[in-house]
Amino acid sequence: MSVVTRSFVEEARREKLAALREQGILPFEYGYDRTHTTAAAVESYAPDAEVPVRVAGRIVALRPHGKTTFGHVADHTGRVQFFLRRDEVGDDIYSALKLLDLGDHIGLAGVMFTTKTGEVTVRVAELKLLAKAVRPLPLGKEDSEGVQHSGLADTETRYRERYADLAVNLESRETFKTRARLIRYLRNFLDARGYVEVETPVLQPIYGGALARPFATHYNALDSQFYLRIATELYLKRCIVGGLDRVYEIGKDFRNEGIDKEHNPEFTMLEFYQAYADYTDIMQLVEEMLHGVVVELYGDPVIERFGERLDFKPPWPRSEYTWLVREHAGVDLATAEDSVLRATLVNRDVENLDEIPRTKLIDELFKHFVEPQLVQPTFVTDYPLEISPLAKPKRGNPALAERFELFIQGRELANAFSELNDPDDQRARFEAQSAARAAGDEEAHQIDEDYVRALEYGMPPTGGCGIGIDRLAMLLTESPTIRDVILFPMLRPES
Repeated sequence: MSVVTRSFVEEARREKLAALREQGILPFEYGYDRTHTTAAAVESYAPDAEVPVRVAGRIVALRPHGKTTFGHVADHTGRVQFFLRRDEVGDDIYSALKLLDLGDHIGLAGVMFTTKTGEVTVRVAELKLLAKAVRPLPLGKEDSEGVQHSGLADTETRYRERYADLAVNLESRETFKTRARLIRYLRNFLDARGYVEVETPVLQPIYGGALARPFATHYNALDSQFYLRIATELYLKRCIVGGLDRVYEIGKDFRNEGIDKEHNPEFTMLEFYQAYADYTDIMQLVEEMLHGVVVELYGDPVIERFGERLDFKPPWPRSEYTWLVREHAGVDLATAEDSVLRATLVNRDVENLDEIPRTKLIDELFKHFVEPQLVQPTFVTDYPLEISPLAKPKRGNPALAERFELFIQGRELANAFSELNDPDDQRARFEAQSAARAAGDEEAHQIDEDYVRALEYGMPPTGGCGIGIDRLAMLLTESPTIRDVILFPMLRPES
């Protein structure tokens, strides 16, 4: 049997809870007929009229003065001051005030007026307790201007108890409102261009579409092992085969990897695919989309983030992958042996340097030498084909792939291809990936026979792209870690 340990403050609040019940006051109401938010109540004030309002929210300040009491109640729109006089509300309501605490939800009915200091205030005629907070919120203290500052500074607690973080940190609430506006814009942008939003399986018999380790689970009804998807790509391209020429999905992907400031095992991606387009068409679309979202959210294509002035006005620079590696790492990928790649990465903090395959060596070179240089929105184009198993070979140079990634402030935000639609070429690449997997590369692709079969029915020329919603939200909200933009990030279980 578990033992609940409570603080002195929590015990005191529970004593108040018991006293409320003894007085016949319901501490957890069923609803409240609210007519105004706090912001609307403040706006409704008219000097020559007594405007009636009914507001509701949390108590964030309470200042009793004998037979009068001032306080503030806050909701999602802001806060408003309230005022009670004992001889106006009656002894029963006024005496119940001593059983209320900061964080309690209350409903207030009254009229708007201004105090001697000019603050618009609700003159309370009726007060109703809506929900008793038996655990105190870390509300912190008010400054000299009456602004409430959060008392929740510990980052681990903020992520683990996001409900408390949202309740006391205006900045956190604004971050997630901005994220919602971001997603709404991306959805509207694609809808307006004839894209169809679809849903594809989260549980998959064969995972694919990226180089990553999956989460595995057992499907009891089918007595089979299934995987949480690592990408939506292969199912969305099945839709292209089926005649849905423009499709997208905004959904969760899952990768069984480490957790750091840029990675959470559960994350949100936008993937979209367009028939009869190639990667240059998709590049132009991404440029237009992200320029548009920055202007929509901030009113200007130039914003400052993390001390850098970022300019989203098109056109953005385009730089070839192999040229960037040669420029910043001094390595020609067309001729360099694996030993040269390893020698270049010495002292670069790469784990298992002597064991990782060539594809991973190339990726590490780019990550360590090139990515930090890519501050302004930049399209990196024409990747080595060997690290792009789902892209078409570049016209005129089959050693490269028609692929681009978008980088801003050294962070990859989008990945796009002229999609491979030759079933025989796709099978050969799957087989090469399978061989790499057998040699120890746990992130290599499996062979997806059903996807190859879909390609055999004929997939038109297609351009596709994936955009990391979490990383884009990090950039736009100037959040230093991915945990700041995921409501409930992955954390080690509490002991």
